[in-house]
Amino acid sequence: MLEVLALPAFSDNYIWLAHDGQHAVVIDPGDAAPVLACLEAQRLQLSAILLTHHHPDHIGGVRTVLARHPAQVIGHHADAHRLPPLTTPVEDGAVLQIPGLDWQVEVIATPGHTTGHICYYGAGLLFCGDTLFRGGCGRMFEGTPEQYSHSLKRLAALPADTAVYPAHEYTVDNLLFAASLTPDDTLVQAALRLARQTRLAGQPTLPSSIGWEQRHNPYLRCEEPDMLAALQLPPATTAATAFAIMRQMKDQFRPAPQTAP
Repeated sequence: MLEVLALPAFSDNYIWLAHDGQHAVVIDPGDAAPVLACLEAQRLQLSAILLTHHHPDHIGGVRTVLARHPAQVIGHHADAHRLPPLTTPVEDGAVLQIPGLDWQVEVIATPGHTTGHICYYGAGLLFCGDTLFRGGCGRMFEGTPEQYSHSLKRLAALPADTAVYPAHEYTVDNLLFAASLTPDDTLVQAALRLARQTRLAGQPTLPSSIGWEQRHNPYLRCEEPDMLAALQLPPATTAATAFAIMRQMKDQFRPAPQTAP
C-alpha cells in the first residue's frame, strides 16, 4: 500500500509524494525544498516525477530535485517543449508501471486549464493537478469550454471511492462560490463549514473523492436542473455552455466579507 504525503509549497500548493517505505514518486514538484527534506527525512529513494502541466509552480523544482535524486521524469509528449527534459513522454491512455513501486497508473488527458494537462490514475488514486479541485476546477487558460467540460466528465466517471489529490488548497473559496449558486443546498453549506474548521485547525481539506465531487462540485453538475436554474439557463443548455458561464462567474466572484456572529 502506498502512503501519500502532502508537502505544502508556496502559498497554497500541495506537492504530493507517494511512497511504500522505500521508493517514492513525486507529483508536480514546483519547489524542491520540501521534496528534498521529505526524501531525506524518510530515507526514500525517488523513482519518478510525474508532471501534470507546464506552469512554474508545478515544475520549478524538478531540476534541483534531480540533481540530488536522479529519477524518471514523466509528462505529456505534446508539452515536451515547455517541460523539463522528459525521460518518459506519454500520451492519453498510456499505462505506466512506476519503477520500484507496485503501482500502475493510467494517463488521462484533461485539456482545459492548459491544452497539455494530464492526470494520473491508479490503485484508486487520482493526481489531477489543476484540472479538478475540491469543490471547483482550475481557470481555463488555454483550452475551450468543450474540452474542459469533457475533461471533467472523464474524471467524474471514475469510481466514486477514487481519492482525489488536487494541487491547490482552494476548497473554502470554491465552496463559497458553490454556496452562492445554490444557497439552499444544506450539504454544500455543511461542507463549507467543515472546510473552514479544517483550515482553521491548520489541516489540509484534501484528498477529496470522486463521489464527494459528484455531489458538491458545481462544475460536475452543470447539466442538473437546479444548477441550470441557478445560472438562469434553459433546460436544453449544453454542459459546455453552462460550464463556460459558470467558470466566468467564478473568475469574477468575490465572496462577501464575513461578519462576527
